[in-house]
Amino acid sequence: MNSLQAELDHERPIADSGWPVGAPPVSYRIGNARVVLDDRVTDPATVIINDGLIEEVTERVLPADVDARGRLLLPGLIDAHSDALEKERAPRANAVLPWDFALSSYEAKLTAAGVTTIFHGAGFQHKAAGGTERSPERALELCGAVDAHSSSRVDHRVLHRFAVRSEVGAELLRRRLDSLPDGEQPLVSHEDHTPGQGQYADQQVLIKAIMGDGGLDRDAAEQRVAEILADAERTESIRRDNLAWLGDLARAGRIRLLGHDPDSAAAIDELHERGATTAEFPTTVEAARRARDLGLTSVAGAPNVLRGRSHSGNVGAAELIGLGLVDALASDYLPSALLGAVFTLVRSGVADLPAAAHLVTAGPAAVAGLSDRGRIAPGQLADFVLVDDHGSGWPTVLATFKSSR
Repeated sequence: MNSLQAELDHERPIADSGWPVGAPPVSYRIGNARVVLDDRVTDPATVIINDGLIEEVTERVLPADVDARGRLLLPGLIDAHSDALEKERAPRANAVLPWDFALSSYEAKLTAAGVTTIFHGAGFQHKAAGGTERSPERALELCGAVDAHSSSRVDHRVLHRFAVRSEVGAELLRRRLDSLPDGEQPLVSHEDHTPGQGQYADQQVLIKAIMGDGGLDRDAAEQRVAEILADAERTESIRRDNLAWLGDLARAGRIRLLGHDPDSAAAIDELHERGATTAEFPTTVEAARRARDLGLTSVAGAPNVLRGRSHSGNVGAAELIGLGLVDALASDYLPSALLGAVFTLVRSGVADLPAAAHLVTAGPAAVAGLSDRGRIAPGQLADFVLVDDHGSGWPTVLATFKSSR
């Protein structure tokens, strides 16, 4: 018996095993698992893996390499938007760690959360908030670190976050995109945090955020908002030019374009005309509904589901999910929030387990344009997370499996 099975038999979380976590053999079987399919959860069944792909799901308990003992088997979780690597690299403003160490350290948290594919946000923007500083130069460093990182446990990718009023951001993002292989379609999410629209439609929310992050009094925070608005007037032509450039790239199929914090049907219409495929974190029901009408996918925040509300006072993710207006949940900054949000939705009656699991598996796969993962079905990558949902507490990840392909 391998040590992975031994630990399962003793019902302990897995820290290390005979199979490196996330790197099982190319061909094996997981038996006696309640498998989460697209539309239902099976009775104890067996999943057969051959050459790193799912060959068959049979609703019989067959001899297997791993006996799941009736636990839940879900597709490996996919995180289409995570900014947590920045914090892993600089846990304090004056404590900056090497990128490769930060990736390895964060990877351990990802596998513990059941994540097998992640898109790390690289901020092509100038921003300092909550102890985290962003710059286009640092974004290139993050991209290089992710490109160079080799892992058998997690598929690490990049979400290029671009502030459309940044000239330097545009220059370095262009350099980054030009360096990628032909045929690759990177994710690019554009954003504009100018007060009065998007995430900060209510300027008072931004004023309070500035007071909290910078320790400023209200007068100083209001002065800072006034400076941002004045700078927005100065950079309006830059914004227009950058949006036109992104639209050209998206319509030509060079990038997969996402729009951050759309707040109205008009904003979604503009996003659609630009060739975008996804509305990230729509802030109103109106925007989310228009995205659905136009065939755009929509992403909401998993921490929003756990908290039961938006930290910016915008529409709650659970409300949008209940209306059928969300395709995917992203961790944003907390990978464990993905699985936590799934069970929050189930326990609150907003969604059943297959529908809730879709939001962190097949949904984000569709957002990213990945057709080879996110479902437990023949031909899909053998990416799984084994979850203990026994008892009344929060579910526990017992093991994460990454396809050998």
